[in-house]
Amino acid sequence: MEVPSMPPPVPFPRTILNRPLPMNEPPPEQEKLPEDNDLEDEAFKEEEEEEIADVTLSSAEEVEKMAEEERAAQRQLMSIQELVESERNYLRMLQVSTVTIRGNLQKLQPPLANLDSMFLHVEDVMDVSSRLLSLLDQKQLQPEEPLFLEVLCDAFLSLSSDIEAAYKEYLANYNRVTLVENSYKQKEALWDQIVEVIKTSAPEVNASSLSFFLVMPVQRIARYPLLLQTIQKHIGAGHPASTLLEKTARTSIAINCRINEYKRFREVADKYKKSETLSIMDKVNRLSSHSIAKKTARIGRFIKHETGMVAKLVDEEFDALEGVFNVLDHGILQLLDNVELYLHHLQTFLNCKTEEFDLDMDGEKAPVCYKEITTGLRQWILPEFEKRMRTLIHKPLCALRDLLAGPRNLIRKRLHKLLDYEGIEAKPTLSYEEQDIANTYRTMNTLLLNELPKLNSLALQMIWSMLGTFSCLHRDLASDLEQLFRSFAQQLAHSSFDTRVFWEWAETAALEGARRLETLAQSVEETLLRPTSQPLNSSSQQRLQQLTAKHSSDKIYQVVSAVVGSRDLDLNLAKGELVAVISQADTRRDKRRWLVDAGGPRGYAPASRLIRYHQAEEEPPPSPHLSLPQDADVIRRHSYTAELPHTSARAAGVAFSQPCFQVYAAYGFTARGNHEVSVAAGEPVRVLEPHDKRGNREWSLVEVRGRQRGYVPSNYLAVAPVAGAAAARQPTCWHTGGDGGAPTKG
Repeated sequence: MEVPSMPPPVPFPRTILNRPLPMNEPPPEQEKLPEDNDLEDEAFKEEEEEEIADVTLSSAEEVEKMAEEERAAQRQLMSIQELVESERNYLRMLQVSTVTIRGNLQKLQPPLANLDSMFLHVEDVMDVSSRLLSLLDQKQLQPEEPLFLEVLCDAFLSLSSDIEAAYKEYLANYNRVTLVENSYKQKEALWDQIVEVIKTSAPEVNASSLSFFLVMPVQRIARYPLLLQTIQKHIGAGHPASTLLEKTARTSIAINCRINEYKRFREVADKYKKSETLSIMDKVNRLSSHSIAKKTARIGRFIKHETGMVAKLVDEEFDALEGVFNVLDHGILQLLDNVELYLHHLQTFLNCKTEEFDLDMDGEKAPVCYKEITTGLRQWILPEFEKRMRTLIHKPLCALRDLLAGPRNLIRKRLHKLLDYEGIEAKPTLSYEEQDIANTYRTMNTLLLNELPKLNSLALQMIWSMLGTFSCLHRDLASDLEQLFRSFAQQLAHSSFDTRVFWEWAETAALEGARRLETLAQSVEETLLRPTSQPLNSSSQQRLQQLTAKHSSDKIYQVVSAVVGSRDLDLNLAKGELVAVISQADTRRDKRRWLVDAGGPRGYAPASRLIRYHQAEEEPPPSPHLSLPQDADVIRRHSYTAELPHTSARAAGVAFSQPCFQVYAAYGFTARGNHEVSVAAGEPVRVLEPHDKRGNREWSLVEVRGRQRGYVPSNYLAVAPVAGAAAARQPTCWHTGGDGGAPTKG
């Protein structure tokens, strides 16, 4: 019987071949089966081969599983290391851009405009990133250790609110970065300098613009969810940090969603809070059929609301917030006006340098102390007080007023969008444009509901703080004044008075001073308002006769200063012009505007510019130039007869054969301007010219008191002859000119 051939032996796996043999067990020996048992031997070998195959397969699966676990652990470690190392590189690049590049750019001349606005809020982003790395370094764990992932998740969750606050402000301001950088790019020479500074400051980085660095926070906040989800994918469900890692990943996604929502709100706010000053042509150019239809619909709905035809959409929460905002806005504007008026009065007081006036009482203690105290007030105490007022109160109030302009415009725009929204609210389906209108209104309404409470609270706190500062400033001012007064009070007689006696003396002195001041003020007012009879020229005399014929004399008024009409039916009147008052009020019962008759045209004039005209009781005589003797020797005016000395005339027995005249003022005249001169009745004058610069003989240029020159009415002058010895004693005599003009000097 032929023995079948045996199959080649199957090699044992490495784990079985390398297994050590038992100490007490002898090595197996191959038994030689009888030939009649060949079938049984073959069956036994087949079973043994199957067992060996099963062992080999299970061992291969275990090896593959272990290799897969090693690869997963390696990927997990690499993803954790990527998060940590990329965070360190990210922080280092921000430090390079903020410290090195920014510092070098600030050295450029001329300085770059709006450079600091590009790096706004980047310090907050760097701070939160450095705090995250600091929390990881404190534990002194390696990324391959199991606890490191838990520490990473705990650190991120603990800083989640700070991360959101820092990044949302940075991302909301990022549009300004691109705008400023584009403004730099428009100037080629300036942009070349900036690029050179960037390349020199960071040679290891191939960067040619600031946005290469400043866009990193925008990219980084979006990478946190991706990095955390990558780590989560490479760890098993049984990992101890899997639950914490899942929470951290969800938190990072929520942070990004809230930041995007905040950025969208800010974009809407920035779009609608701007106040534009457009010209009429700009407004006309913006008109279109769409805008006209939209504004018409708004006006129609607003009228329906006011008339009660359509119910108005009421939001009680917003209405309450808007009411508080309007009260604060009005209060801030009123407070600012009062502070500006206060500073104006303070500046007016500082400009009155009363200590520089000579009081002619230098020998008395009180005026000397007054001068010293006033000098200290005006030069040191009050200027410092004014400076603190402007810095601590006026400047913050102006900033707060400017900040409230944006929310005020946003509230107004919200009303416009509400009118649009009410027109489409009831529709079952909305078009794309209508959906955009609805989304815009909801966004603005939500934004105002979220931000107005914070704004109202902060504005109220600032107002209370500034009012407290105002009180503190006045308390410091009172302390400085008290210290200044005490340093001089010892030199005064009343400093030794008892408190009760001092206050009695102070009250009596104050009342007496007030009484004297009131008496002086009344005297000055009566003097200033006392009617004076001023001369009239020929045209004014004709106007006076015409007005007196039509109206009674008590209605004749004279214009005290020129009037320029600024409204309809207003008259233009010259100074000194005569008018007749028809009504002491206009059609609206305004007594500040009077209806007057100007000798032809009728119209309105300010009542404050009119004063009652009083005629002189007796008319002055005609000009003395026309009443002089006609047979007097003709000597030209201004000619002085110095050819014949007085001594020679007396020695020769020669007498003056011609009459000599002296010019006097027959009536008192009060000057009304710098070109006129005041004279008293009977005062001698010297006539320089018998007419004015235009040749009008109704006025004469005279010299009085030896040095004052000016014009007086010619009919206010009179001529009296000077005879005999009186004439001989006169150094200067006046003679009439041959033309009947003014008296001439001879």
